Amino acid sequence: QLKDPACDLPAFVSIDPFRAFSPAAFGPGFLGPAWSPLIVAAESAGTAEQPDVSFAVRNLRTPQDVSPAQLDARLSFLARMEHDFLSQRPDPPGGSHLQSYDQAVRMMKSEAVKAFDLSGEDDALRDAYGRNAFGQGCLLARRLVEQGVAFVEVALNGVDGNGAGWDTHADNFNAVGNLCGVLDPAWSTLLSDLEQRGLLQDTLVVWMGEFGRTPAINENSGRDHWPGSWSTVLGGAGIRGGQVYGATAEDGVEITDSPVRVPDLMATVCRALDIDPLTTNMSNIGRPIPVADHGSVAIESLLQ
Repeated sequence: QLKDPACDLPAFVSIDPFRAFSPAAFGPGFLGPAWSPLIVAAESAGTAEQPDVSFAVRNLRTPQDVSPAQLDARLSFLARMEHDFLSQRPDPPGGSHLQSYDQAVRMMKSEAVKAFDLSGEDDALRDAYGRNAFGQGCLLARRLVEQGVAFVEVALNGVDGNGAGWDTHADNFNAVGNLCGVLDPAWSTLLSDLEQRGLLQDTLVVWMGEFGRTPAINENSGRDHWPGSWSTVLGGAGIRGGQVYGATAEDGVEITDSPVRVPDLMATVCRALDIDPLTTNMSNIGRPIPVADHGSVAIESLLQ
């Protein structure tokens, strides 16, 4: 919803998400189909080295045997059918379908889609990000931000055949070490690349998961789910860097200093981006849903 109207690309691009367990988690939710993410790259399924991973958007090229005139004629015919249908059934799904096609055609005719082609980037920079799906995905994220895409998500699913990613119920220490070997260069290069291009001051980078892992180790040398405490990293726009907020006990079981509620984290993100945390969207059943809950409080010490 922060999309620049002049941007020919979707407002939300999701790069290499792992959707096997919950495909709906990568949808627009109550916002409706118009806010669905554009998903690029097949799931890496735990393959670390993918130097030739493709982030190309499918089906943007016109078939060779279809001329521009034929394409325009077909699109015109489709538009007439769409508008005729909507005149008889003016419901939201129909309007979203039309909007999706309009967005796709806009992308087909735009030079902005070249952002998905990394071949023109300097080899040394690509190496610094890491020649893997996550590293190259972070590079793509920078290119999309340059084009005005408002929200980009990059997933790190797994390394060396471990498709479970951060869900380390077994072999936690080796898995996390391998994951960090992919995460660290990509994360640090993204921040420095954004800063060198003057983009970091206007771009909020958030590194987080859903919850923490158990302080205790299970019988499989793994860590299970732990909602009691975990860490999130914020950097860039509106954030005062170089500090740690909050603390846990030495064993990591309990939060001992400055606990952060999820609504307060959301309020902090909103403030960093100059968004009113109480901005409210209406669900398809007429329920008002604010971005951050009423009563949420931004963490002032984290903000510039």
